Order: sequence, then C-alpha cells, then structure tokens
Amino acid sequence: SQEKCLSQSLEFTGERFTPECVREIWYEHIHRYAFAASLISGKKVLDAACGEGYGAAHLSSRAKSVHAVDISERAVTHAQDRYRAENLQFQVADCCALPFSDGQFDCVVSFETLEHLENQATLLQEFRRVLAADGFLIISSPDKAVYTDRYQNQNEFHVKELYRDELDDLLATRFPIRRFMKQKLMFHSVIWPDEEQPGVTFQQSGPQGITEQCVPTRDAMYFIVLCAGSEEALPELRSGSWLFDDEAESVYEHYHHEIRKNMSTGAVLQSMEAELKELRAQLQGPSTAEPKPTPWWRRLFRGD
Repeated sequence: SQEKCLSQSLEFTGERFTPECVREIWYEHIHRYAFAASLISGKKVLDAACGEGYGAAHLSSRAKSVHAVDISERAVTHAQDRYRAENLQFQVADCCALPFSDGQFDCVVSFETLEHLENQATLLQEFRRVLAADGFLIISSPDKAVYTDRYQNQNEFHVKELYRDELDDLLATRFPIRRFMKQKLMFHSVIWPDEEQPGVTFQQSGPQGITEQCVPTRDAMYFIVLCAGSEEALPELRSGSWLFDDEAESVYEHYHHEIRKNMSTGAVLQSMEAELKELRAQLQGPSTAEPKPTPWWRRLFRGD
C-alpha cells in the first residue's frame, strides 16, 4: 500500500538523500547531522529543507524542539508518517519565505540547500530573521573547486555552486562571525590508545543511534606498544589519536576509480539488459510490460 511505502522509504531520485542510500553519500549526510546534534542540546531548532526527515528526527533526540520544513509536500508527508516525536514537527514551507516569527529559533540547520537556489541572499536573510539575537546557523554547501572542478561532478539539481571565497562573502552579508569547518570522506590508518583519552571524537551510527567515543570501537588489526623501564622514560603523547594518509590520497583515488568503472559498466549492462528484453518481447509477441530495471546510479547508492 501507499501508506506502507511511505513509512519505509522515499524514492531516491538523485535530488535528495534518503537513509536507504549506502556508502559514501550515507557517510557524508549522516555525519553532518551527527555533528550538528552535538551542538544543539536543549535548543529550539529549525531544520530548513529537511528532505526525507531523517536528520530532523536525529536532531530531535538532543534539541528542545525541532521544526522541520521542506518545499516538497511529498517529502513532508513521508517524514510525518515515518518520524514521530513530541518535540518534532514537519510542515511544507519555502525556505525563502519561512512561516515563523522573528527570533523564534536558537539554531537553524540547513544542509546542502544553498546550491539548489538562485536567490541565495533571500535564503540567508530569512535564516537571520528567524534566529534569535544569540542564535547560530549551521549550513553546508559543496566547494565548487573540489566537487565540480577537481572531481568533475555534474549535479543536475545544483543551480548555483560557490567557491570558498564566494560562500564566505555571501554569508558575511548576514553573519559577521564565521568559523569554517571542512568535511570529506577519507581513508586513513588510525592509531589510538588502548585506554580512552580526550582528543578526537569518533561518531558512529548503530542500532542505538549515533554514539560518541574518544577512541574507535573497532578491533585493531595491530598493537603498537611503547615500552620502557620507568614511567618517566616513556615519551609524552601529544594527542589522543593519530590519523594517517598519503598526500596523493592513493586509496581514495583508487576507490573513485573503481566507482567510476562500476558506474560505466552498470550503464552498459543496463543498456544491454534493455536491448535483450526488447528482443525477447519481439520473439514472444505482445505481453504485459515488465517493470523497468533499476537505474545504475540508484543501484550504486541504494545497494540494490
């Protein structure tokens, strides 16, 4: 039934993320909300352009209240059906004309929204308007220099991507104080102490939601042991954990190479499958049409 379909998953079209997606895109989207959730405890939060609703639901586990809006009525209906909490509300709204009073929120969260709009100045004006005087905005947007220029991604749903200086200049028109963070899925060798020490925070998604630890919960492949005759002889460790990769990001580059190869192969196979079905249909004569094959890009991100 339609109700069952809505409660389980929203169709992944490539425009908005759904939690049924896998691998790189899942890491990127979930991590943003895990990061935001650590900053909004007890606050009144607006999730602007909430999409499927998974992020707003996670924020509601920490926030005093979460209002989540999206311009898509279908997405909001799905979110209302799938995610329910006393402090969580979903509604249809245009982020450039928010239906809220001035200063209503302590925090506005808006991930991967800016690049989908031409009128970006109005979006930021609305965010500033609904924020309290001491409120803050958490916003994300791809770096055009890396996302498009370096990796040659051509996202048909992006209207206006920005370089770092362009993003900074735009945000400065409404927010005089800005602290840039960076996000990228990376492949590292990690060395961490056997006992927990403050330093890096590892966020991990699991059956109990997103948890935080000072060290990874994975079993280590190797032990590295510092040994000496006395405590004083041991070197002082300046960090809780160490992450290592190479300047050329060779593992990451190999990963992208394999993904591009698989995508290319998937497109060829889909074309061949369609041609084979057409030939079979011609041989068998008229029959009930079979369902269309799952697009190769959906197989990639949904694990179909």
